[in-house]
Amino acid sequence: MHDILFENHKDLNPESLVKYAEKIGVDMLKFKECLGSGKYADEIKKDMAEGQKAGLRGTPSSLLGWIQTDGKSVKAVKMIRGAQPYSVIKEAIDSLLNTNGE
Repeated sequence: MHDILFENHKDLNPESLVKYAEKIGVDMLKFKECLGSGKYADEIKKDMAEGQKAGLRGTPSSLLGWIQTDGKSVKAVKMIRGAQPYSVIKEAIDSLLNTNGE
C-alpha cells in the first residue's frame, strides 16, 4: 500500500484509497470500517502539526540530530528534504558525526 500511495500521492481521496486497497487484496470490510471511522484522525493531525512545526513540508523528509541527555528527546540539527540518493544521506550523516554533537 505504501508504494501505491507514493505513486499516486496527488490522488488520495477516500474513493481512490478504496480502489488501491482492493488492488492489493486488503480486507475491504476492515479497511472501509477503519477509513470511515476517523479512528486515527486526531493522531494524524497531531503528527502533521508536529512535522510542520519542525519545518517539514512534505514527504519524504528526514531530520538528523543528537539524542539529548534526558535520553528521550532529539535535537534536530540537519534536514534532508525529498528523496535523495545514498551519497547525499551519507554525506549529511558523516558531516553530523564529524561535529561530535556540538
